[in-house]
Parts: sequence; structure tokens; C-alpha cells
Amino acid sequence: MSSSVKVIQVDGIIDATKSQEFRDKITTGLESGAKTVLVDFKDVTFMDSSGLGALVLAFKALRAVNTRLVICSINEQIRILFELTGMDKVFEIFANQDEFHKYINSHKH
Repeated sequence: MSSSVKVIQVDGIIDATKSQEFRDKITTGLESGAKTVLVDFKDVTFMDSSGLGALVLAFKALRAVNTRLVICSINEQIRILFELTGMDKVFEIFANQDEFHKYINSHKH
């Protein structure tokens, strides 16, 4: 099996109007055959509960086919949203893409 990583860059505001598109963007990782989907939030300025809901649905869809969803580069607002909803315990969150790649490289079997 391939241990490939699909990186998805998202930007701007993730709210009700963009949440479906956001979810679709993440679940395209399924077609790529990636074992891990990394969502990079570096350019996201704000995310509300509908964005979080879309992320959770994408997480479940990916998990159903044994694909990991990991997140990096979240800002303070998103970190607080994750902490308030307990999602910081659900998602693996990395400081940035470099930290994620260091982690992956140190955990290769």
C-alpha cells in the first residue's frame, strides 16, 4: 500500500457557504489513494461551526476507508474552536507542514 500524503490548502473563511466545497476538497483525497490527507489551514482566517462540521464529516468518510486526516497551521481562532468542541482531542494537529513531515519521517517502519 502507498503511504502517500495528499496536501490540501484551504484559505479564507470557512463558513456555511463554503463548508460543502471544503468537504468536497478534502474527500477528493479518497480518489488519490492517499493514506493520509493533510489539510493546511495556513491561509484560513476564520472557521465557524459549519466548517467544523464539514471537517468532521470528511474525517469520518476518510476514516471509513482507512485514510488519516491530519491538520496543520491553525490560527488562534480555530484552535479555540477546536478546544471548545473537544476536537483538539480528535484531530492530529501539527504546527506546520514541516512538523508534520518530520513526524512522518520519524515514524516510518
